[in-house]
Amino acid sequence: MDIYKPDRAKANLPDRPEYFSGRVHLEYLRRPEHVGAAELIAVFFDPGARTIPHIHAADQVLVCVEGQGLVVTSTDRRALRAGEIAVIPGGTWHWHGATKSTAMCHISIKGVGPTDWTVPRQNYDEY
Repeated sequence: MDIYKPDRAKANLPDRPEYFSGRVHLEYLRRPEHVGAAELIAVFFDPGARTIPHIHAADQVLVCVEGQGLVVTSTDRRALRAGEIAVIPGGTWHWHGATKSTAMCHISIKGVGPTDWTVPRQNYDEY
């Protein structure tokens, strides 16, 4: 068993900054390589920062641990506050991040597998 606690001081700028808009730091809490294992990433978003739209092959769970943010799909736009959990089904176009005025940290939990970062950006610029 492993226990993890996000620590902004251990987070780094993303390896792929083009996947984000605004200032974001990542702390890879658990980064397995074998299919079926769960990856855990603490994502620290400055106010207004967010991911670009993408689609994961597997479900993604976002656990908001501080602040307030948004989770947006092609059909839904929801606030996500500290203590709340969002589940985005695999194959769903989405983006997520902080609100324009509030920073946020969430833990991203998803199975190892591909992510498509080349999807259209409809509804993205309407932030």
